[in-house]
Amino acid sequence: MTPRRSVWFLTHPQVVVDPDTPVPHWGLSAVGRQRAAAIAGAPFLDAVTVVWGSTETKARETAELVAGGIPRLELAQLGENDRSATGFVPPEQFEELADAFFAHPERSVRGWATAADEQARIVAALESVLADPRSGDGDIVIVAHGGVGTLLLCHLLGQAITRDLDQPGQGHFFRFDRDTRALAHGWRPLENLQI
Repeated sequence: MTPRRSVWFLTHPQVVVDPDTPVPHWGLSAVGRQRAAAIAGAPFLDAVTVVWGSTETKARETAELVAGGIPRLELAQLGENDRSATGFVPPEQFEELADAFFAHPERSVRGWATAADEQARIVAALESVLADPRSGDGDIVIVAHGGVGTLLLCHLLGQAITRDLDQPGQGHFFRFDRDTRALAHGWRPLENLQI
């Protein structure tokens, strides 16, 4: 019997919030770097043949810290939901906009890309990663973002887009079967990967 192969979808941990810097260029905070670095060399990585990541700074930094000597590739389509129309917004306002984004997936919220369009993009990006010969034959790690991760999780579960499946906070992961796309488990904190 062929052993099961997994895809590990990780989200970047805590970042340095800088209203004067475009959000895709935000980097990891000291706490975020520490959390990501703690995963390097964890046993789950023994079966991983490649680490794919978003091209956004916080995801790139996370992927670099996690990958160690594992080959690392990037794909812009793994980036976070396009919120460039508003740029940085204060946390309370952001939460309201995010609620609306997930509640009305066919509508643009203040110029953001729609949740339906972003879900189609992240699903296509996943399929591209899985079909890429550079992904090898083993497990795959994808380092991306919570918003698109939630949209992907909804897709994998065959559920309508909902924020009910949003990650509990930055720096979480879920795992699914590389071949069948069956979900092994939902969001768990990155620290669980150290076991």
